[in-house]
Amino acid sequence: MSETINIKSHTGPYEVAFDRDGLASLNAQVPENAHFIIDKKVAELYGAEMEAVLNHSSVLLIEAREENKSLDRFPAYVSHLVDRNVRRDQMLVAIGGGIIQDITCFLAATLLRGVEWRFYPTTLLSQADSCIGSKSSINCGATKNILGTFTPPKKVVISTRFLETLDERDVRSGVGEMLKVQVIDGPDSFDAIASDYAALFDDPSTIEKYILKSLLVKQGYIEMDEFDQGPRNIFNYGHSFGHAIEAATDFGIPHGIAVTIGMDQANWISAQLGIGTLDHYYRMHPALKANFRQYESTPIPLDAFLSALAKDKKNVGSGTVALILPGSNARVFKDNYASDDRFRALCAEYLETVRAQ
Repeated sequence: MSETINIKSHTGPYEVAFDRDGLASLNAQVPENAHFIIDKKVAELYGAEMEAVLNHSSVLLIEAREENKSLDRFPAYVSHLVDRNVRRDQMLVAIGGGIIQDITCFLAATLLRGVEWRFYPTTLLSQADSCIGSKSSINCGATKNILGTFTPPKKVVISTRFLETLDERDVRSGVGEMLKVQVIDGPDSFDAIASDYAALFDDPSTIEKYILKSLLVKQGYIEMDEFDQGPRNIFNYGHSFGHAIEAATDFGIPHGIAVTIGMDQANWISAQLGIGTLDHYYRMHPALKANFRQYESTPIPLDAFLSALAKDKKNVGSGTVALILPGSNARVFKDNYASDDRFRALCAEYLETVRAQ
Protein backbone atom coordinates (compact mmCIF):
# COMPACT_ATOMS: atom_id res chain seq x y z
CA MET A 1 0.00 0.00 0.00
CA SER A 2 1.30 3.43 -0.93
CA GLU A 3 -0.55 6.17 0.90
CA THR A 4 0.37 9.51 2.43
CA ILE A 5 -1.65 11.44 5.00
CA ASN A 6 -0.92 15.08 5.81
CA ILE A 7 -1.85 16.04 9.36
CA LYS A 8 -2.39 19.65 10.40
CA SER A 9 -0.90 20.60 13.77
CA HIS A 10 -0.07 23.68 15.81
CA THR A 11 3.55 23.49 14.61
CA GLY A 12 2.59 23.04 10.98
CA PRO A 13 1.69 20.01 8.87
CA TYR A 14 3.42 16.67 9.22
CA GLU A 15 3.39 13.67 6.93
CA VAL A 16 2.44 10.08 7.58
CA ALA A 17 3.89 7.93 4.80
CA PHE A 18 3.09 4.25 4.26
CA ASP A 19 6.33 2.66 3.03
CA ARG A 20 7.02 -1.05 3.50
CA ASP A 21 10.68 -0.37 2.69
CA GLY A 22 10.93 2.61 5.04
CA LEU A 23 13.60 1.04 7.27
CA ALA A 24 15.74 0.07 4.28
CA SER A 25 15.52 3.61 2.92
CA LEU A 26 16.57 5.05 6.28
CA ASN A 27 19.46 2.60 6.55
CA ALA A 28 20.63 3.46 3.04
CA GLN A 29 20.80 7.17 3.82
CA VAL A 30 21.35 7.73 7.53
CA PRO A 31 21.03 11.42 8.46
CA GLU A 32 24.18 12.64 10.15
CA ASN A 33 22.33 15.13 12.36
CA ALA A 34 20.16 12.42 13.96
CA HIS A 35 20.13 10.85 17.39
CA PHE A 36 18.42 7.45 17.31
CA ILE A 37 16.26 6.13 20.14
CA ILE A 38 15.47 2.50 19.38
CA ASP A 39 13.61 -0.36 21.01
CA LYS A 40 16.33 -2.82 21.97
CA LYS A 41 14.27 -5.81 20.78
CA VAL A 42 13.69 -4.17 17.39
CA ALA A 43 17.43 -3.61 17.08
CA GLU A 44 18.02 -7.30 17.77
CA LEU A 45 15.35 -8.46 15.32
CA TYR A 46 16.32 -6.11 12.51
CA GLY A 47 20.04 -5.69 13.17
CA ALA A 48 21.10 -6.77 9.69
CA GLU A 49 18.54 -4.48 8.04
CA MET A 50 19.55 -1.44 10.06
CA GLU A 51 23.29 -1.99 10.39
CA ALA A 52 24.19 1.52 9.24
CA VAL A 53 21.70 3.06 11.67
CA LEU A 54 23.05 1.02 14.58
CA ASN A 55 26.60 2.03 13.67
CA HIS A 56 25.70 5.71 13.88
CA SER A 57 27.54 7.77 16.47
CA SER A 58 24.42 8.40 18.59
CA VAL A 59 22.21 5.39 19.27
CA LEU A 60 20.28 4.90 22.50
CA LEU A 61 18.82 1.41 22.92
CA ILE A 62 15.98 1.12 25.44
CA GLU A 63 13.99 -1.91 26.53
CA ALA A 64 10.32 -1.18 25.87
CA ARG A 65 9.13 -1.69 29.42
CA GLU A 66 6.63 0.54 31.21
CA GLU A 67 9.10 1.50 33.94
CA ASN A 68 11.49 2.87 31.31
CA LYS A 69 9.14 5.73 30.50
CA SER A 70 9.10 6.86 34.12
CA LEU A 71 10.47 10.31 34.89
CA ASP A 72 13.30 8.97 37.04
CA ARG A 73 14.82 7.25 33.97
CA PHE A 74 15.13 10.46 31.97
CA PRO A 75 18.38 11.84 33.46
CA ALA A 76 20.21 8.91 31.89
CA TYR A 77 18.60 9.56 28.49
CA VAL A 78 19.46 13.26 28.66
CA SER A 79 23.04 12.50 29.69
CA HIS A 80 23.41 10.16 26.71
CA LEU A 81 22.29 12.88 24.31
CA VAL A 82 24.32 15.64 25.96
CA ASP A 83 27.43 13.45 25.82
CA ARG A 84 26.85 13.17 22.08
CA ASN A 85 26.58 16.92 21.66
CA VAL A 86 22.89 17.18 20.87
CA ARG A 87 21.94 20.53 19.33
CA ARG A 88 18.66 22.28 18.55
CA ASP A 89 19.17 21.99 14.78
CA GLN A 90 19.45 18.20 15.03
CA MET A 91 16.67 15.61 15.33
CA LEU A 92 15.63 12.61 17.36
CA VAL A 93 14.53 9.52 15.44
CA ALA A 94 12.36 7.00 17.30
CA ILE A 95 12.18 3.40 16.08
CA GLY A 96 9.83 1.34 18.22
CA GLY A 97 6.35 1.25 19.67
CA GLY A 98 4.39 3.44 22.04
CA ILE A 99 6.90 3.44 24.91
CA ILE A 100 9.76 4.54 22.65
CA GLN A 101 7.40 7.11 21.10
CA ASP A 102 6.49 8.56 24.51
CA ILE A 103 10.13 8.78 25.58
CA THR A 104 11.28 10.42 22.34
CA CYS A 105 8.34 12.81 22.10
CA PHE A 106 8.82 13.98 25.70
CA LEU A 107 12.55 14.48 25.15
CA ALA A 108 11.90 16.36 21.89
CA ALA A 109 9.52 18.73 23.68
CA THR A 110 11.77 19.50 26.63
CA LEU A 111 15.36 19.06 25.49
CA LEU A 112 16.92 22.43 24.62
CA ARG A 113 13.33 23.79 24.67
CA GLY A 114 12.46 21.72 21.64
CA VAL A 115 14.09 19.66 18.90
CA GLU A 116 12.60 18.00 15.82
CA TRP A 117 11.71 14.32 15.97
CA ARG A 118 10.62 11.61 13.56
CA PHE A 119 8.94 8.29 14.17
CA TYR A 120 9.15 4.81 12.67
CA PRO A 121 6.40 2.93 14.55
CA THR A 122 7.03 -0.81 14.83
CA THR A 123 3.90 -2.07 16.63
CA LEU A 124 0.36 -2.28 15.34
CA LEU A 125 -0.85 -0.14 18.24
CA SER A 126 1.53 2.68 17.38
CA GLN A 127 0.93 2.42 13.63
CA ALA A 128 -2.86 2.43 13.86
CA ASP A 129 -3.35 4.90 16.70
CA SER A 130 -0.67 6.61 18.72
CA CYS A 131 1.67 7.69 15.91
CA ILE A 132 -0.55 10.71 15.17
CA GLY A 133 -2.00 13.18 17.64
CA SER A 134 1.14 14.78 19.12
CA LYS A 135 0.79 13.30 22.62
CA SER A 136 3.50 12.04 24.94
CA SER A 137 2.59 10.36 28.21
CA ILE A 138 5.15 9.81 30.97
CA ASN A 139 4.79 8.04 34.31
CA CYS A 140 5.87 9.64 37.56
CA GLY A 141 6.11 7.66 40.77
CA ALA A 142 3.15 5.30 40.95
CA THR A 143 0.96 7.41 38.65
CA LYS A 144 0.69 6.35 35.00
CA ASN A 145 0.81 8.95 32.21
CA ILE A 146 0.54 11.94 34.57
CA LEU A 147 3.12 14.01 32.65
CA GLY A 148 3.12 14.78 28.97
CA THR A 149 3.28 17.21 26.10
CA PHE A 150 1.69 17.88 22.72
CA THR A 151 4.67 17.71 20.38
CA PRO A 152 3.98 16.43 16.85
CA PRO A 153 6.70 14.62 14.92
CA LYS A 154 8.04 16.07 11.72
CA LYS A 155 7.33 12.82 9.88
CA VAL A 156 5.94 9.34 10.52
CA VAL A 157 6.96 6.39 8.34
CA ILE A 158 4.78 3.28 8.59
CA SER A 159 6.27 0.00 7.41
CA THR A 160 3.91 -2.92 7.93
CA ARG A 161 6.89 -5.27 7.54
CA PHE A 162 7.46 -4.74 11.28
CA LEU A 163 4.15 -6.43 12.02
CA GLU A 164 5.49 -9.73 10.68
CA THR A 165 7.63 -10.23 13.79
CA LEU A 166 5.00 -9.25 16.37
CA ASP A 167 3.62 -12.01 18.56
CA GLU A 168 -0.13 -12.56 18.56
CA ARG A 169 -0.57 -10.82 21.90
CA ASP A 170 0.97 -7.62 20.54
CA VAL A 171 -1.19 -7.81 17.42
CA ARG A 172 -4.30 -8.10 19.59
CA SER A 173 -3.12 -5.11 21.59
CA GLY A 174 -3.09 -3.05 18.41
CA VAL A 175 -6.40 -4.49 17.26
CA GLY A 176 -7.90 -3.30 20.55
CA GLU A 177 -7.10 0.30 19.67
CA MET A 178 -8.46 -0.16 16.14
CA LEU A 179 -11.70 -1.54 17.57
CA LYS A 180 -11.88 1.58 19.74
CA VAL A 181 -11.51 3.91 16.77
CA GLN A 182 -14.20 2.07 14.82
CA VAL A 183 -16.60 2.38 17.77
CA ILE A 184 -15.97 6.12 17.73
CA ASP A 185 -16.65 6.25 13.99
CA GLY A 186 -20.05 4.63 14.56
CA PRO A 187 -21.89 1.30 14.88
CA ASP A 188 -21.55 0.42 11.20
CA SER A 189 -17.77 0.84 11.32
CA PHE A 190 -17.49 -1.34 14.40
CA ASP A 191 -19.69 -4.01 12.85
CA ALA A 192 -17.48 -3.99 9.74
CA ILE A 193 -14.23 -4.56 11.62
CA ALA A 194 -15.94 -7.12 13.86
CA SER A 195 -16.95 -9.10 10.77
CA ASP A 196 -13.34 -8.90 9.51
CA TYR A 197 -11.84 -9.74 12.92
CA ALA A 198 -10.31 -13.10 11.94
CA ALA A 199 -8.80 -11.67 8.75
CA LEU A 200 -6.89 -9.05 10.78
CA PHE A 201 -4.51 -11.82 11.85
CA ASP A 202 -3.78 -13.54 8.55
CA ASP A 203 -4.47 -11.10 5.70
CA PRO A 204 -1.99 -8.21 5.34
CA SER A 205 -4.32 -6.25 3.07
CA THR A 206 -7.07 -6.32 5.72
CA ILE A 207 -4.80 -5.06 8.48
CA GLU A 208 -3.41 -2.32 6.22
CA LYS A 209 -6.96 -1.25 5.29
CA TYR A 210 -7.93 -0.80 8.93
CA ILE A 211 -4.66 0.93 9.88
CA LEU A 212 -5.38 3.54 7.22
CA LYS A 213 -9.06 3.77 8.15
CA SER A 214 -8.24 4.20 11.83
CA LEU A 215 -5.75 6.99 11.15
CA LEU A 216 -8.18 8.81 8.86
CA VAL A 217 -10.90 8.69 11.53
CA LYS A 218 -8.49 9.96 14.17
CA GLN A 219 -7.14 12.67 11.86
CA GLY A 220 -10.50 14.43 11.79
CA TYR A 221 -10.64 14.62 15.58
CA ILE A 222 -7.06 15.70 16.24
CA GLU A 223 -7.21 18.44 13.62
CA MET A 224 -10.41 19.69 15.26
CA ASP A 225 -9.12 19.36 18.84
CA GLU A 226 -5.37 18.79 18.92
CA PHE A 227 -5.03 19.71 22.59
CA ASP A 228 -7.72 17.31 23.78
CA GLN A 229 -10.02 19.99 25.18
CA GLY A 230 -13.32 18.65 23.87
CA PRO A 231 -14.29 16.35 20.98
CA ARG A 232 -11.03 14.39 21.04
CA ASN A 233 -11.70 13.29 24.63
CA ILE A 234 -13.76 10.39 23.32
CA PHE A 235 -10.56 8.66 22.15
CA ASN A 236 -10.11 7.80 25.82
CA TYR A 237 -13.05 5.39 25.47
CA GLY A 238 -12.00 2.22 27.30
CA HIS A 239 -8.87 3.90 28.64
CA SER A 240 -9.99 4.99 32.11
CA PHE A 241 -10.89 1.40 32.95
CA GLY A 242 -8.02 0.06 30.82
CA HIS A 243 -5.32 2.13 32.54
CA ALA A 244 -6.73 1.10 35.93
CA ILE A 245 -6.62 -2.55 34.85
CA GLU A 246 -3.00 -2.15 33.76
CA ALA A 247 -2.04 -0.56 37.08
CA ALA A 248 -3.95 -3.10 39.18
CA THR A 249 -2.24 -6.00 37.40
CA ASP A 250 1.21 -4.39 37.46
CA PHE A 251 0.99 -4.14 33.66
CA GLY A 252 0.48 -7.89 33.34
CA ILE A 253 -2.18 -7.23 30.68
CA PRO A 254 -0.93 -5.49 27.48
CA HIS A 255 -2.23 -1.98 26.95
CA GLY A 256 -4.53 -2.55 23.98
CA ILE A 257 -5.96 -5.70 25.53
CA ALA A 258 -6.61 -3.87 28.81
CA VAL A 259 -8.36 -1.17 26.76
CA THR A 260 -10.45 -3.88 25.08
CA ILE A 261 -11.58 -5.09 28.52
CA GLY A 262 -12.16 -1.44 29.44
CA MET A 263 -14.45 -0.93 26.44
CA ASP A 264 -16.45 -4.02 27.30
CA GLN A 265 -16.70 -2.84 30.92
CA ALA A 266 -17.78 0.64 29.78
CA ASN A 267 -20.51 -0.85 27.58
CA TRP A 268 -21.85 -3.05 30.38
CA ILE A 269 -21.73 -0.38 33.09
CA SER A 270 -23.38 2.12 30.74
CA ALA A 271 -26.30 -0.28 30.33
CA GLN A 272 -26.52 -0.87 34.09
CA LEU A 273 -26.65 2.88 34.70
CA GLY A 274 -29.44 3.28 32.15
CA ILE A 275 -27.27 5.34 29.81
CA GLY A 276 -26.66 2.77 27.09
CA THR A 277 -28.43 -0.47 26.27
CA LEU A 278 -27.68 -4.14 26.75
CA ASP A 279 -28.39 -4.64 23.03
CA HIS A 280 -25.25 -2.68 22.17
CA TYR A 281 -23.28 -4.49 24.86
CA TYR A 282 -24.26 -7.88 23.44
CA ARG A 283 -23.67 -6.71 19.85
CA MET A 284 -20.09 -5.70 20.58
CA HIS A 285 -19.18 -8.25 23.23
CA PRO A 286 -18.21 -11.19 20.94
CA ALA A 287 -15.49 -9.25 19.09
CA LEU A 288 -14.23 -7.57 22.27
CA LYS A 289 -14.14 -10.83 24.20
CA ALA A 290 -12.31 -12.53 21.33
CA ASN A 291 -9.68 -9.82 21.59
CA PHE A 292 -9.18 -10.18 25.36
CA ARG A 293 -9.27 -13.98 25.33
CA GLN A 294 -6.86 -15.60 27.79
CA TYR A 295 -7.36 -12.61 30.09
CA GLU A 296 -10.99 -13.28 31.04
CA SER A 297 -9.95 -14.61 34.44
CA THR A 298 -6.73 -12.71 35.11
CA PRO A 299 -7.12 -11.45 38.71
CA ILE A 300 -7.77 -7.70 38.85
CA PRO A 301 -7.74 -6.60 42.53
CA LEU A 302 -10.73 -4.31 43.02
CA ASP A 303 -9.14 -1.90 45.54
CA ALA A 304 -6.07 -1.41 43.36
CA PHE A 305 -8.31 -0.94 40.31
CA LEU A 306 -10.48 1.70 42.00
CA SER A 307 -7.43 3.47 43.46
CA ALA A 308 -5.89 3.76 39.98
CA LEU A 309 -9.20 4.87 38.50
CA ALA A 310 -9.44 7.66 41.09
CA LYS A 311 -6.05 8.99 39.90
CA ASP A 312 -7.09 9.23 36.25
CA LYS A 313 -6.02 12.62 34.94
CA LYS A 314 -9.41 13.22 33.30
CA ASN A 315 -11.13 13.35 36.69
CA VAL A 316 -12.24 16.70 38.11
CA GLY A 317 -13.25 17.37 41.69
CA SER A 318 -13.64 14.58 44.21
CA GLY A 319 -16.11 11.75 44.50
CA THR A 320 -16.58 11.46 40.72
CA VAL A 321 -14.87 9.75 37.82
CA ALA A 322 -14.73 11.03 34.24
CA LEU A 323 -15.74 8.26 31.85
CA ILE A 324 -16.44 7.87 28.16
CA LEU A 325 -19.53 5.66 27.86
CA PRO A 326 -21.81 4.75 24.96
CA GLY A 327 -25.30 6.20 24.89
CA SER A 328 -28.46 4.50 23.66
CA ASN A 329 -27.42 5.18 20.05
CA ALA A 330 -24.01 3.48 20.68
CA ARG A 331 -22.19 6.80 20.24
CA VAL A 332 -19.67 7.47 22.98
CA PHE A 333 -19.45 10.67 25.01
CA LYS A 334 -17.68 11.97 28.10
CA ASP A 335 -19.39 12.76 31.39
CA ASN A 336 -18.75 12.63 35.13
CA TYR A 337 -20.25 9.89 37.29
CA ALA A 338 -20.48 9.39 41.02
CA SER A 339 -17.82 7.06 42.36
CA ASP A 340 -20.19 5.71 44.99
CA ASP A 341 -21.05 2.32 46.49
CA ARG A 342 -23.20 1.39 43.52
CA PHE A 343 -20.43 2.20 41.06
CA ARG A 344 -17.97 0.19 43.15
CA ALA A 345 -20.38 -2.76 43.18
CA LEU A 346 -20.84 -2.60 39.40
CA CYS A 347 -17.07 -2.57 38.86
CA ALA A 348 -16.71 -5.56 41.18
CA GLU A 349 -19.48 -7.47 39.39
CA TYR A 350 -17.99 -6.84 35.97
CA LEU A 351 -14.40 -7.70 36.90
CA GLU A 352 -15.25 -10.73 38.99
CA THR A 353 -18.18 -12.23 37.07
CA VAL A 354 -19.36 -10.54 33.86
CA ARG A 355 -15.90 -10.34 32.24
CA ALA A 356 -15.60 -14.12 32.03
CA GLN A 357 -19.09 -14.72 30.62
